[in-house]
Amino acid sequence: MDLMIGIDGGGTGCRAAVAGADGRVLGTGTAGAANIVTDLATSHTHIIEAAEAACRDAGLQPEKLAEMPAVLGLAGANVGGNGRLLEGMLPFARSAVVSDALTALVGALGPHDGAMAIIGTGSIFAARAEGAVRFVGGWGFKVGDLGGGARLGRALLEEALLAYDGIHPRSPLTQRVLAHFGNDPQAIVEFAHTARPLDFGTFAPWIIAAAGTSDPVAERLLDEGRRAVEEALAALMPAGCDRLCLLGGLSAAYAGLLSSRFGAILKQPFGDALHGALAIARERFGPGGANQP
Repeated sequence: MDLMIGIDGGGTGCRAAVAGADGRVLGTGTAGAANIVTDLATSHTHIIEAAEAACRDAGLQPEKLAEMPAVLGLAGANVGGNGRLLEGMLPFARSAVVSDALTALVGALGPHDGAMAIIGTGSIFAARAEGAVRFVGGWGFKVGDLGGGARLGRALLEEALLAYDGIHPRSPLTQRVLAHFGNDPQAIVEFAHTARPLDFGTFAPWIIAAAGTSDPVAERLLDEGRRAVEEALAALMPAGCDRLCLLGGLSAAYAGLLSSRFGAILKQPFGDALHGALAIARERFGPGGANQP
């Protein structure tokens, strides 16, 4: 087929791109969130909206989607049967729903082998070596996502309470947290009782900013996050790995803290998850692809 479409969808939005068989992007479109675990029906609507917008941007009628194969990298694709269920609902000629972590890995590494860490509100790690892909982490806030913003934010609230009780020393950062909650520790407890990972994650930038002023609590929490990231990478990276890409909202903060083993191989990503979705589409559905008719 001459045209194909790539989709990148998650909790903050959905992007689509129509490309030719050579990978050249002809049109792009955006729509609302597309996390198929939290809301499959709305995700489906936003995926179609983004795809149709990409068609119009490419000068094509949306009806052309029925002639295009598609690869969709979506949050929640690996949970339950959501990915397979969505595939049966889509209007494309053929559809492949994969994890957004896979499309991010392919986009970041381009044609190379290497490793990747996505560190935002949560965290997940991946590596590719000689065609084999492996993931670690990504188990969610309650039992995983070490080094991610939500875990950092929760740790900061814990430190504020420890400082309030006199168990740990206070710092300007813990004092800021207490002041934010009206110097009422019970208000922190009430917030934590109903907070979502994204809510905890709002405190991660406080830690990063305070670490820049040598606040001891901030420096320690950020160093604990760095060690968690490096532990995951050490368990994941293949022997001789010479390329590491960091993605996500906390990537810049961690990039400057990595020990020499990891900092020495740090590279800029080739592209993003949307580029990765298109690359997988070319591999699967392009000339000679495994899923060609």
